[in-house]
Amino acid sequence: MITARGWTLLIGGGVLCLVGRLLGAVDLFVLGAGGAALVGLATLVARLPGPRLDVQRELHPPRVYAGSESRVELIVRNAGGRRTPVFGLRDPFDGGRRQARFLVSPLAAGESARAAYRLPTERRGIFTLGPLEASVTDPFGLAARTLRVAPASELTVYPHIDSIAPLPHTRGDDPLSGADHPTGVALSGEDFYALRAYEVGDDLRRVHWPSTARLDELMIRQNEMPWQSRVTVLLDVRRRAHSGESLELAVSAAASIVAACWQRGSLVRLVTTDGVDSGYGSQHAHVEAIMETLASIDLARDDRLTGVLGSLTRPGNAGGLVALFTAEAPTKEVQNVARLQFRFASLTVVLFDRSAYDLSVAPLGRRRSSPVAGSVVRVDGSQSFAAAWNQTFGGRMVMAGRGFG
Repeated sequence: MITARGWTLLIGGGVLCLVGRLLGAVDLFVLGAGGAALVGLATLVARLPGPRLDVQRELHPPRVYAGSESRVELIVRNAGGRRTPVFGLRDPFDGGRRQARFLVSPLAAGESARAAYRLPTERRGIFTLGPLEASVTDPFGLAARTLRVAPASELTVYPHIDSIAPLPHTRGDDPLSGADHPTGVALSGEDFYALRAYEVGDDLRRVHWPSTARLDELMIRQNEMPWQSRVTVLLDVRRRAHSGESLELAVSAAASIVAACWQRGSLVRLVTTDGVDSGYGSQHAHVEAIMETLASIDLARDDRLTGVLGSLTRPGNAGGLVALFTAEAPTKEVQNVARLQFRFASLTVVLFDRSAYDLSVAPLGRRRSSPVAGSVVRVDGSQSFAAAWNQTFGGRMVMAGRGFG
């Protein structure tokens, strides 16, 4: 491939040839022809086999939260038997909108070089990194050959998470126990529930020795399963109810609520108005799947709010419900959420006023009446989501304990 410098010389040589021909100046004609010939020779040199390179790209870490640090380490080794020329490395990011460039000095056979750079993580999303390309030019820099030396990788940037208090505990149908109250199980739990006879497979550490000695039969302590509350987060992603800025605020708020409740030990679930339903879960992989969904979620043209609200009225929905809407959503639609109170033990609506995401709109000086029954968290330009939420649910809680990775 001819470089910019090569095209400049080729065009200049063509102009000199034309002027020399018109004016009868042999020197100009020869000079122009020589420049064009040099570009042709450089193109032939660039087509020769390039260096054999073994390149490894490592992301540390490949999944981060917005604003956290992620770096790339490149390890380049000369896998050939000859010394490499000076060559460049180009690693595009986010579809080529940004890129990292390096020049690598000559490497002897078997010699390695290292390079590192940081990735931009200021906004959420799933970004493609690479493929990594090496380019070798001729000594004059007139032509280059590009080699693909490493495949593409993915960087997942989860939404920004605020430090907030979890939703208060609620009671409801617990799918882990299959009943609407705690049940006795043999291998888990915290509080004493009853004694029963030993069965094959029971943990011998749970043998109750005083009762065993008295009854002359192995007796096992049966403990009560600890209660595990559930939280459903309903996120409105309809295009007609959002702008790009408001969606980012709502997604970050949804991620913060999921993280706070999960770290407290609740079963968490994400439901969106375009049909996404993660189901309840408390495993680390389940929460990571929710965060990945939130990382890639975008405005949707589909309006399935009525169907989603209908699905939340079915048996199996219980615990706490948090619904996130903006001021662009009609009040009647927000009020429809109130009909879910018979199914959920608690209902919280987070409303983002226009001033929260539009700097040209002044915050409302006086709070409007609540459009729904239950807790309402209003977010406007005068305070952040975290401040409004913690003001409603008991102050700021530092996120600790179970981490994400």
